[in-house]
Amino acid sequence: MSRKFERRHTGPVVRSRDMVLPTTTDQRLLASRGPSDWVHTDPWRVLRIQSEFVEGFGTLAELGPAVSVFGSARTSADHPMYAAAETLGRRLSEANFAVMTGGGPGIMEAANKGACEAGGVSVGLGIELPFETGLNDYVTLGINFRYFFARKTMFLKYSQGFVVLPGGYGTFDELFEALTLVQTRKVVDFPVVLFGSAYWQGLKDWIINQPLADGYIHDVDVERLVVTDDIDQTVEIMVKANTPPERPTPAVADGQ
Repeated sequence: MSRKFERRHTGPVVRSRDMVLPTTTDQRLLASRGPSDWVHTDPWRVLRIQSEFVEGFGTLAELGPAVSVFGSARTSADHPMYAAAETLGRRLSEANFAVMTGGGPGIMEAANKGACEAGGVSVGLGIELPFETGLNDYVTLGINFRYFFARKTMFLKYSQGFVVLPGGYGTFDELFEALTLVQTRKVVDFPVVLFGSAYWQGLKDWIINQPLADGYIHDVDVERLVVTDDIDQTVEIMVKANTPPERPTPAVADGQ
């Protein structure tokens, strides 16, 4: 009986068995303790960081309109949210959007599956993690990143909207980073839909009753958060946000 060995993606590199490194690239970059040789090694890391941006920009430059779907990697295939994410991926693909996810299992896999089986573009932006499993089988265009910030840039640069399904810290991070960048006008405004009212409505209520009530955010910061259980509404929001407004027809004077 063959033994199953650990297999880890380190950016574009795959390591297994005794070639697996004990730490991730981000851990080594952010480590503040240790010998002073970081003074000499960190500048060289800039070249690797640069290569991730070049690879991402080059791969996604001609992607076209895309919607990012976020959610938990721990959602099982028999969970209702998995089925919803799969349907959502298919519907977004039918509306001519590429579907972008983190490329992992759970909600990400479901959305990629829906897009892939509908014949659409199914994008996975993977990340090196100690417990990651690589890109799911439904990704038709994938990139593995070492650095979270390079990966996040690709989501924000190439997405025309975010749909956020139930998830944990990683999902919250993606949600609030997007909201912060929109609020501070670092990126052009785009729709953010929280799919699954039983999960998200409590969060929106807290945002209204605490940060908004205390004056830490404005009404518009809450208004851009749409909570829904309706896939049709979700797709409609994305389509409407990406449909150019009609130009008024010039008036024609009598006799012309």
